[in-house]
Amino acid sequence: MLKRGFTLAILCAGFLSSVTGFALSENDNPAPQGPQAVNPVIEWNRTLLVIVRTPGAQSPTIHSTRNFAMLHAAIFDAVNNIDRDFEPYVVRRPHVSRSASAEAAADQAAHDVLTSLYPAFATTLDSELQQDLAQIPYGRDKTDGIEEGQDVAASILALRSNDGSAVILPPFVPKNQPGSYQLTPPNFAPADFIQWPKVTPFALARADEFRPGPPPLLTSNDYTQSFNEVKSLGLISSATRTADQTQIGQFWNGNIQDFWNEIAQTAALTRHLDLAQTAHLFALLNISLADTTIAFFDTKYTYDLWRPVTAIQMADTDNNPETAQDAAWIPLSTKTAPDPSYPGAHSAISFAAAEVLRRSLGDQITFDVTSESLAGTTRHFTSFSEAAEEAGLSRIYAGQHFRFDHLAGKRMGQQVAGSVLFSALQPKRDHGFD
Repeated sequence: MLKRGFTLAILCAGFLSSVTGFALSENDNPAPQGPQAVNPVIEWNRTLLVIVRTPGAQSPTIHSTRNFAMLHAAIFDAVNNIDRDFEPYVVRRPHVSRSASAEAAADQAAHDVLTSLYPAFATTLDSELQQDLAQIPYGRDKTDGIEEGQDVAASILALRSNDGSAVILPPFVPKNQPGSYQLTPPNFAPADFIQWPKVTPFALARADEFRPGPPPLLTSNDYTQSFNEVKSLGLISSATRTADQTQIGQFWNGNIQDFWNEIAQTAALTRHLDLAQTAHLFALLNISLADTTIAFFDTKYTYDLWRPVTAIQMADTDNNPETAQDAAWIPLSTKTAPDPSYPGAHSAISFAAAEVLRRSLGDQITFDVTSESLAGTTRHFTSFSEAAEEAGLSRIYAGQHFRFDHLAGKRMGQQVAGSVLFSALQPKRDHGFD
């Protein structure tokens, strides 16, 4: 598998040119010198990351974790129907030749899913596919692999075609009562992904399978302590937040699933995983992240808890004498994510990802992480758990979440990932798959 460095630059530049009238310069996406061998799972994961980071490419009503899960479920089943190391996700094709090209199957499945999800990128994705397939010797094995990839991708697309993600609901209307989620200053963005609690999970039985109990009462000690902590640490001009905490709050202020896909890339390369192993890991990871996202939106819109900025600015209404109002309080990140506070999405996603990676590869691993929100900054970690904890706490430092949001998200992410790891993509058992 050879990957030319300019493909992703063209992918992003071409779309930006058609949408905004501007193309990226060579300095924005410098091409590596010469071709390099790339695991196709990692290659197509990188391609999707480029797409979702391209302004206007990702639908604002479709959470990208769904598309990552579809991509990697298709790659996994296409490769696994040839290698047969694990139980399939959903597509079982026992008559596929064992000598079919798994690389061709992975490339074709990834291409077909992405061109369906992102038709504006079809031309460049076609070119990327042809470039990859050109590196595979012509013959029946290649043809069989291509056919397998096509069939599996079509099955995954059909399976998710009516999963509830495209349902359009009336706009969210906030309740006029203390503790209920309100649209947040300074931009008062509409609540997003209000349909997501009804999206069909990829592996869980129900969206509410791991729904936690309600958040603390506004008059409780737990609420008071969490309120005062985020009020102090999360203020845009906080005098109690350290310089490192400020960097942490800014560093992780992006799409958290993107960070963890890149961490998984680093881990897979560090551990020298082969194609089948990488396909398995990324399918487990992204199915877990997709189901965690469905689960936390179910919980968010069930309990409908206000965000810290609202809680602090309206503390005179909470009937708690230990919480002082500050009508001018603004978080470090200025804007607040447009959905209810409980549980924390960063914490849920991060601990789901860390659980998959920890159980699959072991927790102790040295890696660096870069940020899509804080260019030029790298943070260093020696375990997946360490990175997950920092990512979760970052939302307190950024003024986005209460500590009890973080703790509930942490538990939910671990529970969802544990369920996926226990129930899906298991090592093959002898009941007729061959």
